Amino acid sequence: MKKITSNLILLGALMLTSNFSYAQDDVKADSIYVRNNYEKIEQLIPMRDGKQLFTAIYIPKDKSKKYPVLLNRTPYTVAPYGANEYKKYLGNFPAEMREGFIFVYQDVRGKWMSEGDFDDVRPINIIKNKKAIDESTDTYDTLEWLAKNLKNYNQKAGIYGISYPGFYSTMSLVNSHPTLKAVSPQAPVTNWFLGDDFHHNGVLFLADSFKFMSSFGVKRPQPITPDKGPKSLDFPIKDTYRFYLEGGSVKELKAKYFQDNIKFYNDLFAHPDYDQFWKDRDPLPHLKNVKPAVMTVGGFFDAEDAYGAFATYKAIEKQNPTATNILVAGPWFHGGWVRSKADTFGDMQFGSETGEYYKENIELPFFNYYLKDKGNFKPTEAHIFITGSNQWKQFEAWPPKNVSTKKMYLQDNGKITFDKSNNSTTFDEYVADPNNPVPYQGGVLENRTREYMVDDQRFASTRPDVMVYQTDILTEDITITGPVINHLFVSSTGTDADYVVKLIDVYPENTPKFNDKLMGGYQNLIRAEIMRGKYRNSFSTPEALIPNKKTDVTYTMPDVGHTFKKGHRIMIQVQNSWFPLADRNPQQFMNVYEATAKDFIKQTQRIYHDSYIEIPVLK
Repeated sequence: MKKITSNLILLGALMLTSNFSYAQDDVKADSIYVRNNYEKIEQLIPMRDGKQLFTAIYIPKDKSKKYPVLLNRTPYTVAPYGANEYKKYLGNFPAEMREGFIFVYQDVRGKWMSEGDFDDVRPINIIKNKKAIDESTDTYDTLEWLAKNLKNYNQKAGIYGISYPGFYSTMSLVNSHPTLKAVSPQAPVTNWFLGDDFHHNGVLFLADSFKFMSSFGVKRPQPITPDKGPKSLDFPIKDTYRFYLEGGSVKELKAKYFQDNIKFYNDLFAHPDYDQFWKDRDPLPHLKNVKPAVMTVGGFFDAEDAYGAFATYKAIEKQNPTATNILVAGPWFHGGWVRSKADTFGDMQFGSETGEYYKENIELPFFNYYLKDKGNFKPTEAHIFITGSNQWKQFEAWPPKNVSTKKMYLQDNGKITFDKSNNSTTFDEYVADPNNPVPYQGGVLENRTREYMVDDQRFASTRPDVMVYQTDILTEDITITGPVINHLFVSSTGTDADYVVKLIDVYPENTPKFNDKLMGGYQNLIRAEIMRGKYRNSFSTPEALIPNKKTDVTYTMPDVGHTFKKGHRIMIQVQNSWFPLADRNPQQFMNVYEATAKDFIKQTQRIYHDSYIEIPVLK
């Protein structure tokens, strides 16, 4: 294992280890339990086109009863390899392993020990012939083989996966196998242009995509074990802000470090807008006639795939009104529901171990009920942990129906009012310089941290190129449940600009310290999102801004579940860069993948005072 983790603990590759909160003694005990209670089989399972996928199967040694299958399909390796080499633990968490399932792990097509060619977020294959393949057919063929060849199998299968394995979980719902009874896409990779991992609203997430593809995207001879795989890029400058700033544009970074060797980065350059290439890689339109029970899980503070969980749930709900479709969302980082106790995150405190609650009361009962006919699992449709008030809430729909829409108007003197503004001609004006971009987090950082999703924003609020607006001290609690919509009225001296909106909870001055950190006046990030101005009307057909002309830039941020407590304030920050999390906009209308360092131009930006943020407030 030591040989492979250096290359794979990037973004969704965290799936290699399911729970980072383990003590060493727990790992040892679980490892002994696996060997004592499971036998391992390694199998090359044939697909309909003749390719074979490497599959590791762990079967309970107790043959006195039959067991369901829990399948995890992954591009991050099913290691360790070898019939006598066992995983240290099985499933998402120890209780799942001890409950007793047939755990099946599969290297997806073209990765590690499986045959075939790998394709990132492989599209649904619409060709109608017996040998046409995609991820849904590979899943079907795997379940068909298991149904015909496994002993002590009760012919009920479940599929789960976090991040990229979450995408493969989603894909299993398309023309699903009849034995598939329960599916849990968790933080599923869903749309790499609109909202997950690689882009947000068409803006390249530079630091994540570049580092991830510097290892994951390297072409590998097939088949191959991870210890023989390529090494990660050794970044010559450890300060990420400096590395990407001094590296120049994306074009210059690619030329220096990737050349044409990373296929998916080549695809980024070939498809700068939301064309058919990206549309083909969106699984959501294909989630029709869903038959298995589905439980989609996501974290409000997931730095990688916050978009995917909510979008997947909503697509299934819209296209399958009678399907069993459950949403679970909590105060979690990427996979935090099973990878930590989740009683805190960053400087936020939740008052209980939300991860333990999820494992004991939601995931295990879900699979037990649908795969073993065990228990009485009858959750409401949406099981949501609301931060701020720190309460689990159950709703019959998500977003909840009992909400009222309120508008927060951005006013002069840094004020926010809930009353409609008549200040349509007044504005805040400032200069945005892409050669001095606003950092996404304070301090000198070697890696993108997951805590930036909730971090203190006081580092940014003092910059002249960050506009700050806040309410008076709240006289009552305000709970937001659902998507937040930004209605910005802006102008620029340039022909393009990015717009970042941050929704922030400002703590009272008398808030006690936490871990010796000053919490009085703390600016707790709750949600942030970026939008590229040229995509304001269409992601497929970009349009230039007209210099100095007032323009409406409206976009939606991923869903929020948070209570702003009485005595706090609500703050909105608006800025034009978020670096190096997001790539820099040259601030002129052009293909950003053709930009060089000389193309980054400072421009004067205006935020007009009839701009408002639309929030869904729980009644």
